[in-house]
Amino acid sequence: MLTNFYTLNSISTEGNQTKALITINKDHEVFLGHFPGNPVTPGVCMMHIIKELTEQVVGKKLFMQSSNNIKFLALINPEKTPDLTLDISIVETEEGYKVRSETRFLEILALKLSSLYIVK
Repeated sequence: MLTNFYTLNSISTEGNQTKALITINKDHEVFLGHFPGNPVTPGVCMMHIIKELTEQVVGKKLFMQSSNNIKFLALINPEKTPDLTLDISIVETEEGYKVRSETRFLEILALKLSSLYIVK
């Protein structure tokens, strides 16, 4: 769990589509080393947020089994653009949960992720 790394402002699910609005905590200690004076949200933290939100939606603890598509398309600077929109598609399969997500700030696509999560 990323304690105090972000605030979940809202989450809504319709069918297999989830939309979450979050705000990154620009004062979190991770930004002291990533990077002082020019903070950048670590990609692994963004991937973890997607996992946490997926867990909330499905009501189960999950483990990332595989990921076949991860594209970091824009840097997320929490001092300039802390508010993010995550669009997450969650489909249950025999193997687990197939997740496709897109993360945006303003209208800029910052991250695309396709993963398979299995129940822990």
